[in-house]
Amino acid sequence: MALASPTYVGDTYSMSVSLSSQPSSLKSPVETRLANFRYIRSGLQTMIFDSNGQELHKHLDLWFQDGSVICQAERTLFKVHVSQLSRHSALFRDVFTLPQPSRPRSQLLSGLDALDDAKAVLEEYESCPVVFLHDKAEDVANFLVALYDGCNFGNNDREDFRVVSGILRLATKYIVDTLRAKALAHLCIAWPSTLKAWDAREDLARSFEMETSSMSGYFYPSPIAVINLAREVNAPCLLPAAFYDLCHYTYSQIYEPAEDEPLFQTEDSSPLSPLDMQRLSLGKEAAQHSITALIQTMGHAQTHIRHAQPHTHFRKNSSGAICVSAAACRKDFTELVDLATQHYLFDRERGHCDPLYVSEEIGQLKSAEFSECKACARSLESWAAREREKMWKMIPLWFRLEMPSEG
Repeated sequence: MALASPTYVGDTYSMSVSLSSQPSSLKSPVETRLANFRYIRSGLQTMIFDSNGQELHKHLDLWFQDGSVICQAERTLFKVHVSQLSRHSALFRDVFTLPQPSRPRSQLLSGLDALDDAKAVLEEYESCPVVFLHDKAEDVANFLVALYDGCNFGNNDREDFRVVSGILRLATKYIVDTLRAKALAHLCIAWPSTLKAWDAREDLARSFEMETSSMSGYFYPSPIAVINLAREVNAPCLLPAAFYDLCHYTYSQIYEPAEDEPLFQTEDSSPLSPLDMQRLSLGKEAAQHSITALIQTMGHAQTHIRHAQPHTHFRKNSSGAICVSAAACRKDFTELVDLATQHYLFDRERGHCDPLYVSEEIGQLKSAEFSECKACARSLESWAAREREKMWKMIPLWFRLEMPSEG
C-alpha cells in the first residue's frame, strides 16, 4: 500500500490512497476532509445536506455521539471512532496518522443559507473529519457492525452471502486481515475444498429442497456471484466448488435464466468474464466426459473389484468378502451399466452434469442391504467412493484453475 502526499484543492483537504497490493477492482481512493455538511431544522426534524444540496441520512445505529470521524457511503453517514478503525485496519491506521488541516471556525460558517428562513435553523458543523468511502452503504454498515460487535454469520444462504460478501470485500479493501480470514472461512463452508465438506453442503441443499419443494439451487447464492467475488478479493479457494456447482446448469440457464430460476441476477449483477466462461465450458465438457468414462469403467469394474470363484455357477447368499456367483454378478453389472447409461446419458436425468452425484448413485445401485452377493455390492460401493475422490481432485484441472505440478 502506498499513500500519496496530501494536497489542498481550494479549502478542501484530500488524500488518495493507492492499494497497489489489492485487485484492480478494489483500487479506489479514500478521501478525508473537514466536514462540509449543513443541518437544517424544520420543526422537530433535522435534515443534513452536503455541499451539493443532496440530503444525507445518519445511520440509525452506527452514529455515536462521541465518535471522532464520519464515514460517508453513498448518502448514508456513519459517525464512528478513529481508534476503532485504526485498531483493526492497516489502511485506516495509515490514513489517520497524516496531519489533518485546520481552518478557522468563521471560515466553516461562511456563505451558507437556510432553506426556509422562517422555520430552518442552521446547525453547527461537525468538528471531526469525514472519510468518503466509495462502497455501498449496506456493505459499510455490515462491515462496521462486524468491527464493533464481532462476526455473526448465518447459514450461507443467499441472504447471508449478501452480508458476508460485502464484509469480505471491505475487509480486503481496507486490510482488516482477521475479519477477512473469518469471512472467507465462513464462505468456505458452502464452497469447500474437501469432498466431505461438499457432501455436507449438498445434504443441506437437499434438505432445503425437500422442506420447501423448490430447487436446491435456491438455497445457495448464484455460483456466478461467488466466482466474481473470488476474483475480486483474490480468494481462489472458492473457485473449484463454485465452478463445479455452476456446471450443473444448462447454457440456456446460464445465459438466459428466467426470473424464477436460481441463476437469475439483478441488473447490477456482473456476468462471468470471457476467460471464466471459457473455463466453465471446458470444465463442463470434462465433467460430462467423466460420467461417460465412469459408466464404461463400471462395466469392467467387477473383474477388478471382486475376488471371484470361477468354478461356482450358482448363487448363494454371500456375507463374506468373496463373490460366490461370478456369472450372476456379471449379469447384474451388465444390467446396471445399461440402467446408468439410459438414466444419466440418454434421459439426461438429474446428475448428467454432476459426476460426483452419479458416482455416489452408482455405488448404491447394488445395495449390500438387498443384494444376494454382499461382497460385490460392497466392492462396487468402495470402488465408486474411490472414483469420487479422484474426480474431486480433478475439478481444478477440469476448469483450468491450476496447472499440474511439473515433475
